[in-house]
Amino acid sequence: MTQDHTAGPDAAPETPAPWRPSRTVAVVLAGGTGTRLGLGIPKQLLKIAGKPIIEHTLAVFEAAPEIDEIIVLMAAGHVDDAQQIVDKAGFRKVSKVLEGGDTRNATTRIALDAIGEDDCNILFHDAVRPLVSSRIVRECVNALWTYSAVDVAIPSADTIIQVDADDCITDIPVRSSLRRGQTPQAFRSGTIREAYRLAEGDPNFAATDDCGVVLRYLPGTPIKVIEGSDENIKVTHPVDVHLADKLFQLAAAQPPRLADHRSYREELTGRTMVIFGGSYGIGHDLAELARRHGAQVFPFSRSSTGTHVERPEDVEAALKTAFEATGRIDHVVVTAGILERGTLTEMDEETVDRVLQVNFVGPVTVARHALPYLQQTKGQLLLYTSSSYTRGRARYALYSATKAALVNLTQALADEWAECGVRVNCINPERTATPMRTRAFGEEPEHTLLSAEAVAQASLDVLISELTGQVIDVRRAPGEAPQAAAQPAVPAQAGAAVTAATAG
Repeated sequence: MTQDHTAGPDAAPETPAPWRPSRTVAVVLAGGTGTRLGLGIPKQLLKIAGKPIIEHTLAVFEAAPEIDEIIVLMAAGHVDDAQQIVDKAGFRKVSKVLEGGDTRNATTRIALDAIGEDDCNILFHDAVRPLVSSRIVRECVNALWTYSAVDVAIPSADTIIQVDADDCITDIPVRSSLRRGQTPQAFRSGTIREAYRLAEGDPNFAATDDCGVVLRYLPGTPIKVIEGSDENIKVTHPVDVHLADKLFQLAAAQPPRLADHRSYREELTGRTMVIFGGSYGIGHDLAELARRHGAQVFPFSRSSTGTHVERPEDVEAALKTAFEATGRIDHVVVTAGILERGTLTEMDEETVDRVLQVNFVGPVTVARHALPYLQQTKGQLLLYTSSSYTRGRARYALYSATKAALVNLTQALADEWAECGVRVNCINPERTATPMRTRAFGEEPEHTLLSAEAVAQASLDVLISELTGQVIDVRRAPGEAPQAAAQPAVPAQAGAAVTAATAG
């Protein structure tokens, strides 16, 4: 158990005896039924960013060095579902998956019985707050060296009003003293047990959270407040599902950048990469970069090998060539694409068909034929979208539509292929200097564009990561020379320039 014993300047021990916890236990409360979301399953089983919400939450505590043990309290009838998620993800800290009670307080009592009587730190956390940070977990545990009860909260950005039974305002509290409560809530085990023991003797006992129980039945006990975060939202309403998914794109999908060439070489030596659209731009630079780091790369395109991504026979022949040469395929990349500008009614049938076939049917065809190979290596399929995927714009209707379709395809396939161990991700480059973009827009100032090599580097980082179901934004910071700045995708603003993928 790794903990920081350093106390803040305002710290004051509650008792002379030092606190010596045997361990720190995180209790993940997953008793919700999803009624407000209108779901047929508990909301904690809903998938966001390619995984069930509860899996994201458990992963935070599994990775936290301050946490020694995790206990899951699951909604009635779904204990087996939670256990399967735990087993599949390989969470070693989860010791028990139990059925929760009818109320939050009843569930806490079940958890306390499961933990036992020894002195330990206990953190109670809502399973449907999957974006809790490691910083919050660490500060909660550290605070227990000084305080016996700890809450997490953030300032209220809104004015809070108090109303009566007729919905008329009776008071407007000073906002500076108000906070919005979150979880986890952390306790020394003796404190929370004593609070619940006293509560059992109260026939009118009712509380919405565990700090409330301590506040009411142990009023002399200071409850330290740790600063939470705006991202630590609770998935309760339908809009929360959308928000959480976007927040994962903003915060949880950054591909790791390895330290040096040797590290990349250790990752890529012996791996086989197939790139459709590998003759120019991003695909070409990715092929060169992967080769330098030891991968065996097979680029295919219309211009160099006569490979059309929309033709099943061409795709299968390309994959077969790579497999017969190396005996494996670890990464399949589709950068092939075309950009035709103009209104929909201006385009002839041949142009419409070509855009749809290359930009969407092609990736679908590659995905279908690549899966058997990627299953063998637990590999990854990497697709490419554009900033235009978030909002269709005039004169780019088909291009934007196909790029939006690739985002949905990425998320759906990541879900479908999770049981096979195959990852699927999508790169969303900012405006990039590629031959296809030059043909569409002419020469542009170099300082306004990402280099294809920068996007290739970010692509390589994604390919060697464990990410799946993510849309990874690659953008250039304002004022910087063209270089990679990989981060999860954010919605494009209206009028943003179209990003062109590599033409094969």
